[in-house]
Amino acid sequence: MEKTVVGVFDNYDQAEKAVAQLRKSGYDTNEISIVAKDKKADRNGGDSEDDTALNMGTIAGGTATGGALGGLAGLAMGAGALAIPGFGPIIAAGPIAGLLSGAATGGVAGGLIDWGIPEEQGKHYEDEIKQGKILAAVRTHEQKVEKAADIFRQNGASDVNIK
Repeated sequence: MEKTVVGVFDNYDQAEKAVAQLRKSGYDTNEISIVAKDKKADRNGGDSEDDTALNMGTIAGGTATGGALGGLAGLAMGAGALAIPGFGPIIAAGPIAGLLSGAATGGVAGGLIDWGIPEEQGKHYEDEIKQGKILAAVRTHEQKVEKAADIFRQNGASDVNIK
């Protein structure tokens, strides 16, 4: 039986380290998902390093030319930008991207319901993303979820839950 581990990271570096550690621990990219606000699409102004830090499309491009597949970059290859009504632009990578695009009208919370996350908790995660935090989720066999949760916590995730 599969379960989902969800964690919220304050910044890109924390999320990247957690994803890299998950990959090194044997979790496949098709088990790991990331959702973040697309700050690049959301701003009105010039480019800066900070503004592009969460734009996974940029990371994916750098990975393709650099040849390295570490951290979020491996996930970013399948990253997609979505515009969710009432929410704004987001970047989603991994299996969750399909759930969110299919549930665009239900927002992030609606997409998480399919993974067993109650709507109220999903709305909380949605609010965290709106505030610029990064949501990471691992959907894997129940025997592997505790290790994933530990990796999230070791890398600074808050609101780590298993469903």
